[in-house]
Amino acid sequence: MAAPAVEIEQYSVRFGEFQALQEVSLEVPEGAFVAMVGPNGAGKSTLLKALLGLERGSMRDGPTRVTGRIRVFGHPPREVPPGWVGYVPQVKGFDRSFPALAIEVVVSGLRRHWPFRIGREERRQASEVLEKVGALHLASRRLGGLSGGELQRVYLARSLIRQPRLLLLDEPATGVDVVGEADLYRHLEAYQAERGATILMITHDWEAAQHHASAVLVLNRRVVGYGPPEKVLCHECLSQAFGHVGHAHQVVLGGR
Repeated sequence: MAAPAVEIEQYSVRFGEFQALQEVSLEVPEGAFVAMVGPNGAGKSTLLKALLGLERGSMRDGPTRVTGRIRVFGHPPREVPPGWVGYVPQVKGFDRSFPALAIEVVVSGLRRHWPFRIGREERRQASEVLEKVGALHLASRRLGGLSGGELQRVYLARSLIRQPRLLLLDEPATGVDVVGEADLYRHLEAYQAERGATILMITHDWEAAQHHASAVLVLNRRVVGYGPPEKVLCHECLSQAFGHVGHAHQVVLGGR
């Protein structure tokens, strides 16, 4: 029997005196689309970085203590074969003055370092994946001139160029308008259908989680709930994670 895409067992992370994650356990089967929701400071980005093998904290946080176990396709995160995992970061912190072209950003995902020259085959591959996400016309545009939605398409193309089995997204719809957000989810679902990929996405949009995810993880340092959206996005679970749940999300909560 094939290993799950992600296995997390009793995983805890402490930065100095701050407990970022506490005894998190869950499994994500291959082909799932999991939306991760929770309040600010709930450990969502910490968990995503752990799956990338990047969780170390910083000197100002104090010493990092990590316990528990994570496996990605049966491997420790740092031993996952190259190209198996794609990552789309939050782009709101990106330095838009950086003098780069969209196609250079995409090719950097193929090489895993910055391309000072782009070969013919690299250009072909980058153009092909840009076309798949509806962004081929952006190839020669500078990043500083792109809208939030256009920039997200470029980053999505960068993450997909190696055809990853697992795609990790940190707030992919941040700064994207309604049309751009719809396009983003359409491209994600098309890639998942084509490749059978697993998607794990951090989002603050409960309605997006309800409509696009096959499972939802509600996290507040611990696992508050994990399962089908219709079961996990309930008043009890969300109130436990967020405290008071306001009227803005009555649609998700079924008016309860």
